Amino acid sequence: MRTPVLALLLATTLLPLAAPPEAQAGPLRERLREMRAERQSDREQGLAALPAGARRLADIAYGSDPAQRFDVYLPADARDAPVIFMVHGGAWKIGDKEMRRVVDAKVARWVSRGFIFVSTNYRMLPGAPVDVQLQDVARALATAQQQAPGWGGDPRRFVLMGHSAGAHLVALLGATPHYPGEPRLQPVLGTVALDSAAMDVSAIMSQRHLPLYDQPFGTDPAYWRAMSPINALATGAAPLLSVCSTRRDDSCRQADAFAARARQLDIRAEVLRQDLSHGEINAQLGQPGGYTEAVERFLASLDAAIASRLH
Repeated sequence: MRTPVLALLLATTLLPLAAPPEAQAGPLRERLREMRAERQSDREQGLAALPAGARRLADIAYGSDPAQRFDVYLPADARDAPVIFMVHGGAWKIGDKEMRRVVDAKVARWVSRGFIFVSTNYRMLPGAPVDVQLQDVARALATAQQQAPGWGGDPRRFVLMGHSAGAHLVALLGATPHYPGEPRLQPVLGTVALDSAAMDVSAIMSQRHLPLYDQPFGTDPAYWRAMSPINALATGAAPLLSVCSTRRDDSCRQADAFAARARQLDIRAEVLRQDLSHGEINAQLGQPGGYTEAVERFLASLDAAIASRLH
């Protein structure tokens, strides 16, 4: 379901109730720009071109709702291929698995190197609260793992990746080695969270905050804790990489706190700071350059088979 632009504009009228205008005008302006860009990306769906020999399996169902679908991008002659499992963002209420900033550069880069790339949709607000969204992502992941051998993929070599709200969801799912809501899940090799500023929802909601968090997380402190990746962290979780925009103080601050807590539990956690906007962190991943190479160093460190495809 798409959120009308009018609703976003009306949300700005709540700003004085949530935070002083001088403190929040910059972050709010940035988020509104990004949400407009995400809406534009909604209208710019579909890859410009697949890598040579690659093919796409569209709208694979993992549930009965039309939103419970994912797309699979397959390299030519895939065999025991590692899988990148991507979850789009959009403030838990907008976005789509086919947005170009979600798929274009990542598919071009990694499918051409022998990876399978999965991009999933999930039910969103207002019909599906965040905990239901998490269950959808877990169910989609479990379905993809079950079907991976039929695509030439290796169900033991999945990496979670998500941007913005999707980064929050994959961080929440990847924070524990055994997510109780989906017994079919196999462990993942690692998690890459692209610019989530919601690693500690309790810290956000108990202070002055942007109104965009009110609908997803409500007023119940118990729900804030349950939806906080930092509270979900458990010993044995796979390595975590948090990419954060240095143009958003809240993102890097939350990423640092999340990584520090993970290390206390002997979970490998890294923070990668980038001088990119919130949207650029998503759109530019996969494009040639130091940012993509830094993420690939993390990916290569997870598994020898992954490393062999990146070098």
